Amino acid sequence: MNITDKLSKLNKILSKLKRVLVAFSGGVDSTFLLASAVKALGKNNVLAVTALSDTYQRKELKRVKNLVKKLGVSNIFIKTNELNNKNFLENSKKRCYYCKNELFRKLADIARENNITTLCDGSNYSDRTDFRPGTIAAKKWRVVSPLLLCGLTKLEIRQLSKRMGLSTWDLPAQACLASRFPYGAKISRDALKKIDKAETLIKTTGISCVRLRHHGEIARIEIGKNELKRFINSSKLENIIACLKNMGWKYIAIDAEGYRTGSLN
Repeated sequence: MNITDKLSKLNKILSKLKRVLVAFSGGVDSTFLLASAVKALGKNNVLAVTALSDTYQRKELKRVKNLVKKLGVSNIFIKTNELNNKNFLENSKKRCYYCKNELFRKLADIARENNITTLCDGSNYSDRTDFRPGTIAAKKWRVVSPLLLCGLTKLEIRQLSKRMGLSTWDLPAQACLASRFPYGAKISRDALKKIDKAETLIKTTGISCVRLRHHGEIARIEIGKNELKRFINSSKLENIIACLKNMGWKYIAIDAEGYRTGSLN
């Protein structure tokens, strides 16, 4: 099936849903899904809900607000409390399940209050190849994944987003800050805030794709492969290393393999 056929299938799927609640993070996939839902159903039949917590990067908030304003869709911000769940904090391989279960439970309540029968998320066809325990929670709460159902891959979603004039088409992949901890390493609110601050600092070099993996005393920095050389040669590198050490990391490592999805899975 070519990209045109997949897009046609997506429109048919969305049109049958009548009214939807979209779990909206402001990333490439959820933005494309939200824009497609508005096109298929009209903005009055679409509600975007964005979850905020200490695992959510604060810099994303401004982009979310700008996107929903541009699309003209109603948006609700909610607070999720996965950090109150000891199972989440212990960071087993089921961590993502506990997070998504908390999110979808709250979304189900909001959908019910607004007489919406369908919850949608931005999972796409490429996500099938990654380890995602959150899909178990999605099934539990009957979340529909239109981008997955129509077979659209991440690359195709970027291509279609560009055609639609969405500013997110070339946005680097996003992931919650909890993904910076190796499984088994306990998650803390302080460490999450420190990682968020560190990644924001690293991006002042002009780098767009970065992950700071938290290995106790070691900060392992993954940079997008096409930006790695530029980061290493940055005039700010020495200062960034000093700042990261002041934050509490004893050793600063730059991963020679660069950023890759799910490197801690």
